[in-house]
Amino acid sequence: MTSSMLRRQLKNLVQNYSEAEVKVREATSNDPWGPSSSQMADISDLTYNVVACNEIMTMLWKRLKDDKNWRHIHKVSSRRSNMGKKKG
Repeated sequence: MTSSMLRRQLKNLVQNYSEAEVKVREATSNDPWGPSSSQMADISDLTYNVVACNEIMTMLWKRLKDDKNWRHIHKVSSRRSNMGKKKG
């Protein structure tokens, strides 16, 4: 496990992020690779829950406003078409 992953997990615990918020943070992390299809499917499934959907949208908005980490913005904007898609 890399130091950035440990730091992210610690921040998730300290900030008391919900499951939905943690999934968005993982999918839009500053790591050089994109989110997996299973991560995107999990987030998409959570959007059917009103509370989780609000948490997801709030975290996505927070990530979009992060001008220090361009990958956050890129990952949110390039993956937003997956939001709300139903599984076949």
